[in-house]
Amino acid sequence: MPHPHYRRIVTDLRDTLGIDAPIVLGPFGGLSSIALTAAVSELGGLGSYGLYGYSPERIRDTIAALRERTAKPFAVNVWLSTGDEVTPAEADLGPRIADLAPLFEELGLPLPTPPAAFLPDLSAQLDAVLDAAPAVLSVVYGVPSGELVEGARERGIRLIGTATTVAEAVALDEAGVDAIVATGAEAAGHRVSFLAPAEESLVGTFALVPQVVDAVRRPVIAAGGVADRRGVAAALALGASGVQVGTAFLRTQESAAPPSHRKAIAEATDTTTVLTRAMSGRLARGIPNRAMRMLDEAEVLPFPAQNWISGQFRAEAGRRDIGDLVSLWAGQSAPLARRQTAAEVFAELLAGLPD
Repeated sequence: MPHPHYRRIVTDLRDTLGIDAPIVLGPFGGLSSIALTAAVSELGGLGSYGLYGYSPERIRDTIAALRERTAKPFAVNVWLSTGDEVTPAEADLGPRIADLAPLFEELGLPLPTPPAAFLPDLSAQLDAVLDAAPAVLSVVYGVPSGELVEGARERGIRLIGTATTVAEAVALDEAGVDAIVATGAEAAGHRVSFLAPAEESLVGTFALVPQVVDAVRRPVIAAGGVADRRGVAAALALGASGVQVGTAFLRTQESAAPPSHRKAIAEATDTTTVLTRAMSGRLARGIPNRAMRMLDEAEVLPFPAQNWISGQFRAEAGRRDIGDLVSLWAGQSAPLARRQTAAEVFAELLAGLPD
């Protein structure tokens, strides 16, 4: 019988993605920065940039800006449609806007007017990515279509899918992605489940990764709870080909997180973070604050209506660095996120790789 790590060895993530070290930056929707993405790629890993809510023009401009900062491979991330997203016409926004009126007044903002659409057209977003042809496209909340898989292959783009359960990983494997992120319930931000409700898909990283490795043919990237050399070594021991790291990089000075967010990560304990739908309408892990508690007190609208309405004050709060009114995404490994720069985090993670 081959060694348990045989599949990892022969499907080396470094060769698949054209990188020097099997370390992937978590794609932060709304918190990505050109500086951090380029820094991780320049250090030899795979920098990632989240394109949630970006128009096709902004996608092209972002990829061009990344190419100006690094000639190394980088990934861009797109949210696929789960089919249950609501439109402005379907969402009852009036009562929620009225509930939040005191907050908008506090910030000196006018009451928001519902948009024609909450999100850009997904097909147009994907066309923009394919036309720009980054080295890697990663997707969450679903399985890429056959058309997308073929389009990526024709342009030399590697595809990474994201799974929260074994069944999701198998679906991605059968679709022909090049690598699979197995993201455990410890991870920061949105739980990107798509075959069952996120509350029914909360598998921890330590349990999820080896089961996914056994079930699929593609390289597996472990995500959730990895913040230092010990997490890297553990992920590889479980059969993963690499790791995806979010919170440890989110705390660094290169990230787009405001100082108050980085401070909240620094002060978090193992039990600080919670899972909530309050901020966006979809289950996500973050640090409780005034915004989360306030939104949780009222009826939570479906996604993306809830995300749009909270975004109307979160953007201004982020500009002013009001930590109590932004989404403080963080994972359960936040207390291990102790380093200030991307280079320091990367060096620590590298120390977990075998000689």
